[in-house]
Amino acid sequence: MLLAAGTAWAGEKPLYAPVPAWVVPAPAVDTAKLTDGDPLVLVLDQQIRLDGDTSQVYVETATRIANTQILAQAGTIQLPWVPDKGDLIVHAAEILRAGERIDLLAGEARFSVLRREQMLEQGQVNGVLTATMAVQGLRVGDVLRVAFSVSTRDPALKGRVQGYAGLVAGPAPVKFGRLRLQWPAGMKVKWKSHVQTAAFKFTTAGGNDEVVASMPLSKLAEIPADAPQRFKLLPLVEVTSFGGWGDVVNVMTPLYATKGTIVPGSPLAAEVAKIAAQSKDPRTRAALALRLVQDEVRYLYNGMEGGNYVPQTPEQTWSLRYGDCKAKTLLLTAILHELGVDAVPAMVSTTLGDLLPERLPSPGAFDHVIVRAQIGGQVLWLDGTAQGARIDDLGDVPPYRHALPMRPGTTALEAMPLKGNARPDFDLDIEVDSSAGLSLPAPVKLRLALRGQQSELLRMIQAMGDPDKLDAMVDLLVDEIAWSPTLVSRSVAYDAASGATVITASGMSYPDWADKDGRVRLEADRTVGDIDFAPDRARPSWRDIPVATGDVENRRVALRIRLPGAGEGFTLDGDQVLPPALGGVELKRSVLLADGWLTIEDRSVKGTREIAPADIPAERGRLNVAKSRRLTAIAPAGYPPRWRLAAALKDGPGLQRLRAIYDQKIADDPTDADGYTKRAWFLERIGDHAGALKDLDMVVTLAPSVDAYLERGAKRFALGNQRGALADAQEAYDLDSASDAAFGFLVDQLSRDGGTDEALGMVEERLNAGGKREALASLKADVLARAGRVTEGLAALDEAIAAKPGLPALLNSRCWFKGTNNVELASALKDCTRAIELVDDSSPVLDSRGLIYFRMGRMEEALADFDAALEQNPEMAASLFMRGIVRRRIGGAENLKAAEDDLAGARAISPGVDARYAQWGIKP
Repeated sequence: MLLAAGTAWAGEKPLYAPVPAWVVPAPAVDTAKLTDGDPLVLVLDQQIRLDGDTSQVYVETATRIANTQILAQAGTIQLPWVPDKGDLIVHAAEILRAGERIDLLAGEARFSVLRREQMLEQGQVNGVLTATMAVQGLRVGDVLRVAFSVSTRDPALKGRVQGYAGLVAGPAPVKFGRLRLQWPAGMKVKWKSHVQTAAFKFTTAGGNDEVVASMPLSKLAEIPADAPQRFKLLPLVEVTSFGGWGDVVNVMTPLYATKGTIVPGSPLAAEVAKIAAQSKDPRTRAALALRLVQDEVRYLYNGMEGGNYVPQTPEQTWSLRYGDCKAKTLLLTAILHELGVDAVPAMVSTTLGDLLPERLPSPGAFDHVIVRAQIGGQVLWLDGTAQGARIDDLGDVPPYRHALPMRPGTTALEAMPLKGNARPDFDLDIEVDSSAGLSLPAPVKLRLALRGQQSELLRMIQAMGDPDKLDAMVDLLVDEIAWSPTLVSRSVAYDAASGATVITASGMSYPDWADKDGRVRLEADRTVGDIDFAPDRARPSWRDIPVATGDVENRRVALRIRLPGAGEGFTLDGDQVLPPALGGVELKRSVLLADGWLTIEDRSVKGTREIAPADIPAERGRLNVAKSRRLTAIAPAGYPPRWRLAAALKDGPGLQRLRAIYDQKIADDPTDADGYTKRAWFLERIGDHAGALKDLDMVVTLAPSVDAYLERGAKRFALGNQRGALADAQEAYDLDSASDAAFGFLVDQLSRDGGTDEALGMVEERLNAGGKREALASLKADVLARAGRVTEGLAALDEAIAAKPGLPALLNSRCWFKGTNNVELASALKDCTRAIELVDDSSPVLDSRGLIYFRMGRMEEALADFDAALEQNPEMAASLFMRGIVRRRIGGAENLKAAEDDLAGARAISPGVDARYAQWGIKP
């Protein structure tokens, strides 16, 4: 709610005293007039008084205990404070109840004190204490009132004072809110509200100046999330006695004096001598000094004993081997001075960016300090708290936008240019071996070098000793880029030479080669498709706001794909050369298709550009064009489908090499069902359905679930084990009777096993319970037809379509029902044709209409529909099977040869396809 930096002359226990005389009381709460319509926060009063080098902050709250949830939240009062930076003074803690006042501080009742280092995991020891009190007897309907203040004085500020208060804006539920700032009239103070300045009233009375505003303020104007930082509203009021940025420099610079801070003959002096002996080049010396501070001194913030502004000495930091940004900066500055490098500390804000110049001059405007060095005329920004910086990185500029160098004579902020780092923050090499065939999974090898925050996060997870979390993080980093690989080996190691965390992994990848427009294609672009540029500037108040392009990041992604057949006949479509920038992202691409390999290297740098409002439409258009021209690899015409490829490879070394990867995953953890699931998928892809069934048996054993039972049941049914399929259907349904898939599979299997009445009873029961009528109608019709009651089945579909006449799924179901049962073929044709007009993916309906044409003896039209269905879905076993039969009916040497290929493909994909169509009297 409010902050006041400084060191207090206080103890470690809260004090108890009346409200200070300078405080203007808030209106008393009249509990007799409260209603359920009143806000939860009845009073939120914030008052700050500056006097000389001291600030006093007064806060009063009154909370309506409207329900049990608020009761639970408010039942313990918690007042945190830092004892060496401020006195906590409790003025009141009481319950207001129907005209009654219950004093929680009566008698000997006092707050208990807890020490909670809640930020220790983030490397911070801030010394925060928490005064707590469990509120005895608090009830729903009560009002809890608390008033306290903090008195602050910081010697490091040399008589200056600063204060900040957060602003409350609508629609916050506050009945009475106020912010009041006060100081003696002769005191030189600047104040500023960053929003709705007109709401604040400045007056002078009784020898004091003061600024007052009622809360909540009116609702703050909304700003687009992708606006530059300088356009975003800062809900803050600040007050300071600093005269300007130069005054801040004059106060803070002496804290970073380096003369004499490295003691001759000390261990730290010996480290400096080692660096000096390695090189006379100042740039090399600076790189070695930065590496020493980053790698050999861990980060730990110490805000105790004045440590919020005063750094510990270099000798202390080196001896302790830990320090915060202040300590590391002073250490690095001292070392650089000893090495003859021009360097000064520089204060920055890690959050404000280009909004920093709008702040009033004060040390509190900053939250970080780094080093500004200058070598050979080049300004270098060196951060001792970062990780992995090497000599190539010295020219990198942290994305803070502005800094205040602590050099005497500095009177203004210095701009820091936005630029990408010299080395990629994300540097990924992917090698995919698709030489066995495009429709098969492909072995993959990965090497990913990370720098910056992602590197530090990965190292932190690794240090926690949780391999599952580490594996999940690795998978997340490469999942989309490497086509959701199944990784069977992973290693994470820190490379000290490069200062990067390096991931190496291998496993199986699943490049999405797909049949489109008669050719097998792979979208190989891993960069343009990920650029997101969709700014919203529709509101009139937003139309002049530029677009910021996100955090600064430098990425390199290099993809190598080994193509089958030494790459003969493969071509490329789309952009092999990218424009210099798209959507504010700087780009560079190189492509090579040669010697059986497709190699693509993309480099991208984002976050360094703004898009002017006038350029947004054109920029969006350029990106849309580029996305429509994403780089695509195209296989030679007539590339064999999966079933033909698998049959040609049989049990050769290509398939054995692929299987070995799945075998290794299972061998690494035989109790992990995921390994068997993935191998079952692979075995099914190559036509080994019996082997796939064995793996599905293991999945059910290790991790039984609805999906596991349904998948095994479908496989059992396809292989002719109808009783086993029924058993699995029952198990799935017993696990989750609400599952539509389990319900439908059980009804289907029951009807096939002679349980027509039981199956129909289940359907009727679900219909009466409000189940999806269209799906249940199709299921009921199939059960009836299987029992020879075709007319009743057709009536069920007619009734459902009468209720929802335009539903494509129902129209297709009725068309298919008529075709399989060979009835009312003319009207079936109309159903299918109408459904085709209503859907995007028409392959299932084309398959149904092809069946109708077949029943009508119109073989050429049937062939055309099956061709069209397979163009959309080349692995639709039903259309392959029926096209094979139709080609046999048409005859001719070419058709007969193609028919055998179609039938073989259908049987490879679905081994039960002959039995399925035989039930309808359709045989090859």
